[in-house]
Amino acid sequence: VDVGRKPDQRRVARAQGKINMAPQTRDLVAQNLMKKGDVLAVAEIAGVQAAKRTGEWIPLCHTLLLTGILVKASVVEDGVAVISEITCYGRTGVEMEALTAVSAALLTVYDMCKAVDKGMTIGDIVLLEKNKE
Repeated sequence: VDVGRKPDQRRVARAQGKINMAPQTRDLVAQNLMKKGDVLAVAEIAGVQAAKRTGEWIPLCHTLLLTGILVKASVVEDGVAVISEITCYGRTGVEMEALTAVSAALLTVYDMCKAVDKGMTIGDIVLLEKNKE
């Protein structure tokens, strides 16, 4: 899609998702005792990297110059939740970057915890907000 005629605008998108896991797994993550390392920190970095490469992952997405990437992973009652906020100044929205960041972060949590929990489920990945100014 040609977005060349659209005006540059500040664009923001926020997304979230969750991975459900056994209480014992959640406790290992919370106490930073997983063999592969700090699950939350690595997941956040994975989300940042994924947001930057969304145009390479999703075939019809434009490659965007992102001006802000926030990915936050946290332990919640039944697993780990991830939220992202992506900003840019451009001609197209950043909702795919926000959703990709959350997805990659959750997949990273899965990868880092799969040795101790075969029953984890990823879900509830949703776009919370998309706006332009």
